[in-house]
Amino acid sequence: MANYETRYASNPESVKKYNTQELRDEFHISKLMKKDEIYWVYSHYDRFMVSGVVPIQKSVSLETIDPLKANYFLERRELGIINVGGKGKVSVDGKTYELEHKEALYIGQGNKEVVFSSESSSKPAQFYLNSTPAHKSFPNKKIGTDDVEVIELGSAETANARTLRKYIVNSVVDVCQLQMGMTTIKPGSSWNTMPAHVHDRRMEVYFYFEVLEDQAVCHFMGQPQETRHIWMANNEAVISPPWSIHSGSGTSNYSFIWGMAGENLDYGDMDVCKINELR
Repeated sequence: MANYETRYASNPESVKKYNTQELRDEFHISKLMKKDEIYWVYSHYDRFMVSGVVPIQKSVSLETIDPLKANYFLERRELGIINVGGKGKVSVDGKTYELEHKEALYIGQGNKEVVFSSESSSKPAQFYLNSTPAHKSFPNKKIGTDDVEVIELGSAETANARTLRKYIVNSVVDVCQLQMGMTTIKPGSSWNTMPAHVHDRRMEVYFYFEVLEDQAVCHFMGQPQETRHIWMANNEAVISPPWSIHSGSGTSNYSFIWGMAGENLDYGDMDVCKINELR
């Protein structure tokens, strides 16, 4: 079975008392994009699962983990994949999907054998994985860069000019509850998701990438009147509970992948927090 760790849900009143390391232990995810291995973080927020895999020396198979009590990983789950590395392949029950850089694949419930591989070991694929429980089997679907919904947001004047791309959303592909997309901050801007918001109906995970080696992103979380921050490096993720804002500012421009799960598939269902009321 694959390696994993479990993260339990936290009471917001308890989080107010966390020190820096406790905050990171609870919400920060650093063991992503492991070579030739899948390492899952299994969150009790909507049973959302996060991982990554970089196949270099061998192909890597998707295996179940003990908490699922399942015969195979996708017995009661769906899976979203976005490739942020070189060209790779994902084989699903014998059918192979080729994923170029920043292409995605949705795999529905019930698929038994999933295998990840890279076209080249010198420029391997880097598959970022999100998984959520599923109540129904929907068809597998590749989402290319021309298939996504693109939205331009923010402005240079407010340092939050960015391009949002919706990959795995119900207007692009049939899903049970998983949603995934990518936001790229434009040069000269630093803020993402500003004004910040919460959506008590859904949890979210941010995966920060394309962060330069000597740069970082400060991720803001917590209740709007009781915020906290976590410093993020390249290829790191952070769990955002339904009661928490999720916003960040980088020391240079960067990209991140957002993944959501919960009560509904309404992307616009959010409660916006006024900037001058944040604390």
